[in-house]
Amino acid sequence: MDHTDADTHQGGQAGYTPGSISLSGAVAMGTGVMIGAGIFALTGQIAELAGPLFPLSFIAGALVTALAAYSYIKMSNAWPSSGGIAMILQKAYGPGTIAAAASLLMALSMVINESLVARTFATYALRPFGLEQNGVLLAIAALALIVFAYLVNASGNRSVSLFSLVMSAIKIGGIALFAIATITFSGFASGAFSETARSAGPLDFVASVAFSILAFKGFTTITNSGGEVVNPHRNVGWTIMISIAICVVTYLLVAVAVGSSLTIAQIVEARDYSLAAAAKPGLGQIGFYFTVLIALTATTSGVIASVFAVSRMLTMLTEMKMIPHSHFGMSGGIRSHMLIYTVVIAGTLAVFFDLSRIASLGAFFYLVTDMLVHWGVFRHLRREIGARASVLLCALAADAIILIAFAGVKIRTDPAIVIHAAAGMLAVFIGERVFLRGKNSPGNGTA
Repeated sequence: MDHTDADTHQGGQAGYTPGSISLSGAVAMGTGVMIGAGIFALTGQIAELAGPLFPLSFIAGALVTALAAYSYIKMSNAWPSSGGIAMILQKAYGPGTIAAAASLLMALSMVINESLVARTFATYALRPFGLEQNGVLLAIAALALIVFAYLVNASGNRSVSLFSLVMSAIKIGGIALFAIATITFSGFASGAFSETARSAGPLDFVASVAFSILAFKGFTTITNSGGEVVNPHRNVGWTIMISIAICVVTYLLVAVAVGSSLTIAQIVEARDYSLAAAAKPGLGQIGFYFTVLIALTATTSGVIASVFAVSRMLTMLTEMKMIPHSHFGMSGGIRSHMLIYTVVIAGTLAVFFDLSRIASLGAFFYLVTDMLVHWGVFRHLRREIGARASVLLCALAADAIILIAFAGVKIRTDPAIVIHAAAGMLAVFIGERVFLRGKNSPGNGTA
């Protein structure tokens, strides 16, 4: 039987505790997701497209993300809720196919991110032993991290918040120390920065911004937990902007450090462990092991925070009756079920797929969903929440330009992933259409 209504009205059952996440805890979760993906999983792919200019890609990504955050901040300030992106889309488009499918695409992009970061964790963990090419060990280590993330999340919000806060402080301090030490030893005239600024054209640089945006998209973790943040009408917006600011400074430090130590070819070759590779020339084995430790800390906190956000979002979609749900005989409320489903899907992806390519799939899903958010707010809600049309349209245009450039590059270099992305999005929209029609058809027991 469906327990949705009971879960919705009994906060403890659904797992929502208003005021259970402090401002610092929310910032820690937001930066945890961003830094876990942005630096350790995507630096090599960004450098491969942008060449020696790759640090500028992070700046461009931060600017586009700041524009995008405007819609989310305005909506979260007006209606803070757990599962915030689903709420934004539902208010913009109503409880129909567009809102449900776009919300599910956003959740899938987050699950892909979890798997990508888990595989990165596994690569760093195995790199000191020279076993990072062993597919079985990579899968086992990645799956172990995802199971650990489940256990932390299952223990409650305060455990997630405290763990994220401690881990974020360690990793941001460690990353800053790594970057400053590496730059001090290498200087600014070596590595990638000594190379001619080759470029296959502006299209490649713009396409690289898609990965940079993916590195910042962890700010959506905050909107998905808005109803549980202390004083959400004020603190959700502050949390998003503080998290983006912390991450752009961190990303730039790391990008300069990696670029000063390694050539572009070396960065691309070591894309799964580029920070550890960059530490070795100037800092030796001590620097190498220190960077590995920081990477393990960063990716662990990233997966924990992402699992938290996705489970909240899927819970909201279920409570809004926008996606199908089955208990499969499990006890507990919907939130506990969605937590299990989240880690099962992420674990499956981490075990069976090469996620360097699936990162592209995540970028496609995220950019399309982000555009639907901006258009929905602009078309239906901007007057109600006091949002400026010019900012919304600029965010929409920026996403569109980057999406077109990214698709153009991928059609040239990896056309299959474009087909997979299009087919995946089409399947989600058709599936949601069928589900919602069946749910609302006569004789199915719904009012």
